Amino acid sequence: MTTRTPKNTRRHRRMTVRMLVDYQAMGAIHCDYATTLGAGGMFLQTELPLRRGDLVKVRFRVPGGEILHDLQARVTWHHDANGEPGATVRTPGVGLQFVDPKATADLARELEDYPG
Repeated sequence: MTTRTPKNTRRHRRMTVRMLVDYQAMGAIHCDYATTLGAGGMFLQTELPLRRGDLVKVRFRVPGGEILHDLQARVTWHHDANGEPGATVRTPGVGLQFVDPKATADLARELEDYPG
């Protein structure tokens, strides 16, 4: 288990991935890339103006996996490509936290065996 500090409140290990994610948000279906994934959530690259607390339905397969995960997630944070003036340009996107404990447990079991 990851040690929890003010800057690191994750309960699950995160890994770097690059996988397509279909998701439903703002009344439409979208497709973007996730670049980190853990049993508790993911970072989804998107320029949509999603806000903290918004619910998003995501569908994806872990790279090399066969299981299609269909999960409800809540936006926990959002950042734009342009941060503060003079700051480093960053990838726009949102942090998503999965909200269904059973689905999260199923994903955690699959990730235990993930070679990445």
